[in-house]
Amino acid sequence: MKIQERTGAGNNRSAAPVQPTMGERLPSPPRERKPALAALAVLLILVGALGATMLVLRAGDRVEVVKVTSDIQAGESVGDHVESVLVADDAGINYVRWSQHKTLEKLKAKSTIYKGTLVIGEMFGTEASVAAGKAVVGLSLKEGQYPEGIQSGDLVAAYQVGNTSSSNSDDETGTGSAGTGGTPIVDNARVAKVPEAKSDTTISSTNKRITVTVDESDAAALARAAAANQVALVLIPGN
Repeated sequence: MKIQERTGAGNNRSAAPVQPTMGERLPSPPRERKPALAALAVLLILVGALGATMLVLRAGDRVEVVKVTSDIQAGESVGDHVESVLVADDAGINYVRWSQHKTLEKLKAKSTIYKGTLVIGEMFGTEASVAAGKAVVGLSLKEGQYPEGIQSGDLVAAYQVGNTSSSNSDDETGTGSAGTGGTPIVDNARVAKVPEAKSDTTISSTNKRITVTVDESDAAALARAAAANQVALVLIPGN
């Protein structure tokens, strides 16, 4: 009886399911492939590469041109009033390339060119153009006949100074010069050019040659007074 019970018990144990031993893994189901995500990743890579290529191409289309760093008056050359900047190349704009700025120094501004302007070829020529109704007059002034620190672009008034007795006698015949008696010869003149100290061409050790732009109607009187060395310039409001 005991032998049969043991045998039956052994049969019952063998019929029970076998449990996996420690460390064994159950088989995992096959991974699901997602081709849409893979295609999206490839597309993003292509877009990034295209963007980088466009940036490189745009950088290659930029050119180095001349930019004005301070006002240049009519009749002046660029001097050291310029710097180089990079801009997008445009065949429709006649930019002056930075490699040409030495040649540009031999030319003169046709009209006032303001700070921050990108220079184009049409702004310069062999001679400055004068606006209609205006005239350019050259003055040779001693120290004391012009304000210290005068520079191109300043607004000035021109007064007649010195011995005016000959002018007074002329006034009796109606041919005297304007500007006597405290009245300016020109009350609103624009300084067109003041030579730099290092390149100042002088008649004497103290004379400075200054060019001014005035109304055409005032040019003759100012020129007569300048020839007699009887002109003094005074800065006026508006500078």
